[in-house]
Amino acid sequence: MRIMLSLAFVVAGAVSAQAGPVSFETGWQEQRLSLFSSNAYGFGETLTLVSEGSVSIAWTRLARENWGSRGASWSWRVDQSVPPTDLSVKGGDDRNISLYFVFVPETLAPGLEGAGIRSLLGNADVRIIQYAWGGNHATGQVIPSPYGPPGQGVTIALRQAGTGAFDENVDLAADYARAFGGAPGALIGLAVSGDSDDTRSVIRAALGNLVLR
Repeated sequence: MRIMLSLAFVVAGAVSAQAGPVSFETGWQEQRLSLFSSNAYGFGETLTLVSEGSVSIAWTRLARENWGSRGASWSWRVDQSVPPTDLSVKGGDDRNISLYFVFVPETLAPGLEGAGIRSLLGNADVRIIQYAWGGNHATGQVIPSPYGPPGQGVTIALRQAGTGAFDENVDLAADYARAFGGAPGALIGLAVSGDSDDTRSVIRAALGNLVLR
């Protein structure tokens, strides 16, 4: 199932170096990727998701004090898991939970104000890093997305398919350089997804304590 994001977020002005905790209580919206497929999200102190043979994303805009973020940490838990898959295969890349970081060049960010949620599809200037819990890949492997324009997005495998609870800490700037080369631009948005439609399996997962720095 097509799971690469095409999101637009309200942005304006210069990138700030400040960052901090990200709330899951307000500002998040679900975006269906199929008319007949939707996950169940719960928004509160943590973001919970249940995916039963389905796929969708929950996304949020970021306030301008977060645009300059170059690192992130979070906690996540999986209580019921999809089977291992190959995250490089279009239509066969189910995963338990993914956290997306959406970047655009700083000089282009003001021009995206008011754009629709799907308006970045095909935009060659957008870069997306997706950290995934799922698949059968080595930890830290950078996997080109099989969706969207070539070079627009990558998946970085953090955990193979299975259950448990873990804390993560990532260097966005270093991972961006590995994936795309150069330095990231403005971090304008985040998204969380669960994807179980190809394997017709069930996911029960949660993500919390998300901090940008």
